[in-house]
Amino acid sequence: MRTLAIILGRGGSKGVPGKNMREVAGRPCAAWTIDHALRAALVARVVVSTDCPRLSALALSMGVDVVARPAALASDTATVDDAARHALREVGDDFGCVVILYANVPVRPDGLVDRAIELLARTGCDSVQSYEPVGKYHPWWTARVDDEGAVRPWEGDVLNHGAYRRQDLPAAFIPDGGVIAVTARALRMEIGGVGAGPHAFFGKDRRGVVNPEGSVIDIDSEVDLRVADSVLMERAHA
Repeated sequence: MRTLAIILGRGGSKGVPGKNMREVAGRPCAAWTIDHALRAALVARVVVSTDCPRLSALALSMGVDVVARPAALASDTATVDDAARHALREVGDDFGCVVILYANVPVRPDGLVDRAIELLARTGCDSVQSYEPVGKYHPWWTARVDDEGAVRPWEGDVLNHGAYRRQDLPAAFIPDGGVIAVTARALRMEIGGVGAGPHAFFGKDRRGVVNPEGSVIDIDSEVDLRVADSVLMERAHA
């Protein structure tokens, strides 16, 4: 499948203002994602979808085309798949696979994009998303605490499902923001039998690739910026 990588990066952000262009290890945050996409052997073309002039200039300076994102697709309520569909239409529909990458994720394992595309092609599934182990924040250890401080299970009748050691917990995974790979048909909502919902564009047959815990850093806070900076600086001096 010919693959298009779409890097999504809005200009606005409430949690970390301007996070896509904040400096991380001496470079704009988004530059790390652009590099990762350009290194992917199975990606035929990379574009950046944005409403941010500074991000547009960065992309062009790195040899990547820009899709100007309309204001309606750059708001807090705009969806990822709407923005990706718009970019696909603007670029052309001669792609069988679309990789969606977030510009605010400067740290990913090497080869992650190719791993996702390979799984998509090998299995014939509709989508592949990257996950990491939940670690100590396991759903079995989720509880409800009321206004009086009373604790009860989030679900069921037994607190912590009766498990009090981390090694007794069943494997559980959470999306890490590293990569989403979908067929163009799934992104265009052409897969039959898929229920409505915000993740309908993932299609019917959904698969995952698993990354080591903490190997993807998604910038959602100032702390994330500092951690990503430290990790990338350490890599540079390794």
